[in-house]
Amino acid sequence: MTTIGVIGGGAWGTALAQAMCVAGKDVTLWAREPEVVAGIRDKHENTLYLPGVTLHPSLKVTASMAEAAAADIILMVTPAQYLRASLSAIKGQIDGKPIVLCAKGIELESGLLLSQIAQQEMPKAHVAILSGPTFAAEIARGLPSAVTLAAENKEMAHRLVQQLGCRNLRPYASEDVVGAQLGGAVKNVLAIACGVVYGKELGDSARAALLTRGISEMARLASAMGADKGTLMGMCGIGDLMLTASSMQSRNFSLGVMLGQGRSLDDIMKERVSVTEGVHTAKALMTLAKNHAVEMPVCETMFKILHNGLSVDDAIMALLDRPYGTPE
Repeated sequence: MTTIGVIGGGAWGTALAQAMCVAGKDVTLWAREPEVVAGIRDKHENTLYLPGVTLHPSLKVTASMAEAAAADIILMVTPAQYLRASLSAIKGQIDGKPIVLCAKGIELESGLLLSQIAQQEMPKAHVAILSGPTFAAEIARGLPSAVTLAAENKEMAHRLVQQLGCRNLRPYASEDVVGAQLGGAVKNVLAIACGVVYGKELGDSARAALLTRGISEMARLASAMGADKGTLMGMCGIGDLMLTASSMQSRNFSLGVMLGQGRSLDDIMKERVSVTEGVHTAKALMTLAKNHAVEMPVCETMFKILHNGLSVDDAIMALLDRPYGTPE
């Protein structure tokens, strides 16, 4: 049987490990926190990141990253800003294996996509991307969803679909690695923006308009970076955006709601255990937009709110006062 190692014991890593176990696969999950390891081992529950979900008894958990990295297929689920360090720690074990990157985001310091980081750290690795409309708690409870599984090698993408696919988490193969990552990253920033609209009670019409303009920004950047805009019509683009920008289960949307209601970013972040990746991605996106000469006014406005101290009210007026344009 093909073995699967999951690196990252947060909510999403635990949910993926659970889904694979329920499907009868041999899974080992690595978690950094001793209390997470102890809770899964002794109580079959990740009480820190996924409380209330009873985990499959066959799920193996370890505090040794090397032990999880010994598997045949590696799912990397550490947050985007920690991916490089995690890969560096185990690259001697996993270079040459299929590595499926399951986090969403862009490296803050370099502006690199996660696949580019993996290629720098492990030139021989077979890198794939898993991205789509998924809430960890729902996947862990066995509720159905679907994802994009992208790899530059078509045969590898289809092979991973067969090896990782299960009834309630259906993967669709793609060769557009760049497009799959951009959809998953940009939607987090747009979800914060939609949350602000909701928190300010600007109405559903305004949220729909913002989403539509945000999708245009996503498509412009994808085209400039050589991706297929059609990829964004799938699970990793429109699908993920629809989910993340419309539910309080979304860390990004809920953060935006609280910003719209007048709370400060610092106060919101102090209350959170899990990473809200859109905060980092907003800054990294500005590097990508500049490097590729792409105009992204919605994402730029969110960057200014999150990192430059622009007030929500002033941000709204700045967007509404922009010159009229022709939709792409």
